[in-house]
Amino acid sequence: MNERLRRWAAGLRRDWRRHLGTVALFAAVLLAVQGWQTRHVAGGPLPAAALDASLPVRDATGTLRQSSLRAELARLQQAHPGQNVGLYVWADWCPICQTIQGTVDGLSADHPILTVAMQSGPPDQVARYLQARSLAWHTLVDPRAQLSRALGFGAVPAFAVITPQGDLRWPTVGLTSGWGLRLRLWLAR
Repeated sequence: MNERLRRWAAGLRRDWRRHLGTVALFAAVLLAVQGWQTRHVAGGPLPAAALDASLPVRDATGTLRQSSLRAELARLQQAHPGQNVGLYVWADWCPICQTIQGTVDGLSADHPILTVAMQSGPPDQVARYLQARSLAWHTLVDPRAQLSRALGFGAVPAFAVITPQGDLRWPTVGLTSGWGLRLRLWLAR
C-alpha cells in the first residue's frame, strides 16, 4: 500500500500540468454557481426595506425583544467600532445550516455576527432551538422571510459582510468553510 501511494504521488508530481485544467474548470463552475445564487443580493448600501423592518430579536443573553436590522447593527457596531459585521441567514429546517453551526459559532467568538432565522417559526420556537444547541447567537427572527427577501437571499445558509459604512459585501449561499467566512470578513475592509 505504501509503495502504491508513492507511485501515485510521483505520477501526480510529474503530471500536475494536466490536472490544472480540471482544477480551473472546477473553480469556474463553483464561482458561476455562487454568482447565480447571489444574483439578487443587494450589494452596496443596505436597502431601507431591510434596515427598518420590525422583527423580534433574541440577543446573545437570550432576551427576546422587538427591533430592526438598523438598530441591531448600531448595537453591534457600537460594541465593535470599526469592525465588519458578519450576517448569517439560516433556518432550523436546513441540514446544511446545522452542518456549519459550529463554524459560525466559532466565528462569533472572534467577530461580531448577526444571524437571521429565516422561516424557522415564532421567536419562542427559535429561542428553544438555539438554547437546545447551546448557541448564544444574536438573532433576528424572520418568520416570513421579509428581511431575507429584502436583502436578496432566497436560500440558506447565506453569509455576507456588512461594513462599518453599512455596505453589504461578499455574499455567499450554501456550504462555506470557516476560513472562507473569515477571509470574507477580512477582505471587506
